[in-house]
Formats: sequence, structure tokens, C-alpha cells
Amino acid sequence: MRNIGVVTVGRSDYSSCLPILKQIQQDPDLKLHLIVTGMHLSPEFGLTVEDIEADGFEIGDRVEMLLNSDTPEGVAKSIGLGVIGLAQSFAHYQPDLLLIVGDRFELLSIVSSALAFRIPIAHISGGDITEGAIDNQIRYAVTQMSHLHFVAMQQHKERLLQMGEEPWRVFVTGDPALDSIQQMKLLVREELSQSLGLELKPPVLLITYHPTTLSSMSPLEEIQIVLKALEQVEGTLIFTFPNADPEGRVIIEKIQEFVTAKPQAKFFYNLGQLRYYSLLGQADVMVGNSSSGIWEAPSFCLPVVNIGDRQRGRLQTKNVIDVGLNVESIIEAIHKGLSISFRASLDQRQNPYGNGYAALEIVDVLKTVELDLNLLQKKFKTTNHCLDKT
Repeated sequence: MRNIGVVTVGRSDYSSCLPILKQIQQDPDLKLHLIVTGMHLSPEFGLTVEDIEADGFEIGDRVEMLLNSDTPEGVAKSIGLGVIGLAQSFAHYQPDLLLIVGDRFELLSIVSSALAFRIPIAHISGGDITEGAIDNQIRYAVTQMSHLHFVAMQQHKERLLQMGEEPWRVFVTGDPALDSIQQMKLLVREELSQSLGLELKPPVLLITYHPTTLSSMSPLEEIQIVLKALEQVEGTLIFTFPNADPEGRVIIEKIQEFVTAKPQAKFFYNLGQLRYYSLLGQADVMVGNSSSGIWEAPSFCLPVVNIGDRQRGRLQTKNVIDVGLNVESIIEAIHKGLSISFRASLDQRQNPYGNGYAALEIVDVLKTVELDLNLLQKKFKTTNHCLDKT
């Protein structure tokens, strides 16, 4: 029996992990070893480890690494604590293969520890671009330290081939988070309203704003501009928590002040996947700088006002309205997204980030790939990779 380790660090990657965890759990030839770390273990970020348990997964190990600090020093120290904690975890139990998702800073701890234990790493979501955040560098560093790559589209594969990855290591599967959209029975509007404890008076805005970690503005300046624009918007405003990024707490504080003064606004630590996807289906527009607006919202034909540079470089569909950090421009973009004509122009369900069957393909590779020195010993491919479609 092959032991598959999966590490999840927060709600941002758990949506992609969930369909894969289900496939592994159902396969009699595979054994799941689930490691939970990062924001999942933090009460400040909703203690989402409880959601994982509620989904029926046995947790193999919990690795505390997130300090109660969002300074650059605190984040760097958290990475160091993660290396120590994961080293202890791998010393106790080494999976045959380790699966990780995304571009969070916690991944640097995971790959650094796994490398020393010669554990092959399979990485999901390489080859993407987010030029406005340090996630971009993290993603490419993780690519170089991984042995298998599951990417959303051919364009992402070609970038990895340009980096010298051997073509046989790279699989175009789509993003597994989109599998759940196909599989879930979403809440109808009345059910969602009851679950949220909030009447969904139109228009309904879903807002997620993360620190832009490579910006000329401070997170405080950015969130003040965003909230000043939202003050002038009527309707129901539903905020979700930002990630545990450097200087993220100031964003949390300002949003908390905002929702206290606005009756039809509410701030959620964690919506959970069912309520979140149900809200994507019921909302009138998404506002902020979340990757979800780029690769999940298209499946719901949901207009997205994408603010600032955090997602710059990512392939976008026509549901996304890019706007700078300017109050008047944000208000104008929200009105455009709410317009009947713009929404009507999105009457299609083609999402370039996946077709809803990624988990099946990913688990098939995890199950069948040869776990030998050929997998561990990476070679730099020097031919013209952009023309290589194998």
C-alpha cells in the first residue's frame, strides 16, 4: 500500500486538497497521511482544523508554526518553526510521496524539510503568475524543489519547461478546487441567508482583501481606500478574512471597524467551502484581490472587481474588471460589475482553470508513478521546452 502525505496550511489550499483527499481515502491501494499546519491551527483564523475533521478526515499530525505576529520578522520565524516542526513530523512518519498545493510561505518550510528526508514532492498550481506578491517567488522556488507538477493549463506547463523541468514530470490537470463546484449541492438563497445570519439584500458583495506584499503602498493605505469606496455602495457586504500575510492584521482591524458601523455588513473568519461556493453563486459581484476571483468566480459567471497588483500576470476571463487603488475607480468598477449588460455578457461557463476532473488525474499519477532515484534526481532539460507538448 502506498502512503500519500498531504499537507494543508489554510483554507486557501484546502479547497484544492478536498477532492484529492476524498479520492485517496476511497482508494483501497492508498493510505492517507494528512498533516495540518499554519492557519488551520489558529483560533484567530477560524481554527479551520475543525472543518477538516467535520469532513471526515483523520489527521495524522498537527504542526504548529504560525506565530502571533504578522511582521516580516514574525513570518520569517514562522517559516523556521515550520521547518523544525515538519522535520519532527517526518522523522516520526515518512510518507512515500508528499502532496502540497499553492504558493503560501508555509510551503517553504514543507519542501525544505522534505528534501532532507528524500521524500518526493508533488506540487499543485505551479507555473502561475502573481507579480504583486511574494507568493510569486515562493511558487517558483517550490517548483524547483518539487518532483511532480500538476498545473492548471498548458501555459503553466510551458513556463515550468522553460525553467528546465523534464516534460514527464509535468501534468496539465486543471485546478482540483473546481472539482468541488461540480460535485457540491449548493445552498439556495434562503438557506444561505439563514446559515449566514444575514438577510441578503441586493446587491450582495463578497469582499476579500489580502495584503499586497510587493506594493508601493502600505496595507493600511490600501484597505482605507477600499473601505472608503465600499462606504458608498448600498446592499449587503460580506467580508472574508485575509490570509496570515505580513501586516495582515491592520486589514482585519479596519474591516472590523467598518462592519461595526454598517448594519448590512458582516465579517466571517471562515465561511467553509459549502457556504463560500453558495455565496459565489448568489453574490452580485466580488470585490478585492483574491485569487478566487480569477480561477473560481468564472465558474459562476460572477463579475469580479480585481483591485491593485496582487493578481497581476494571471490569465483572466472577461468576468474580471481590473482597477487601481483609487476610490472613484473602484466605485465605477463595482457599478459596471452590477450592470445588467455586463452580467449578461458573462453568460457562459467555460473556465480555463479546469473542467472539474483534476483530482482523478492527480491521484492516478500519485498511485502509479515509480518511486525511484529517477524521480528524486532531477535533471535540467535544456531543449526548447516551449515547443515540447509531451
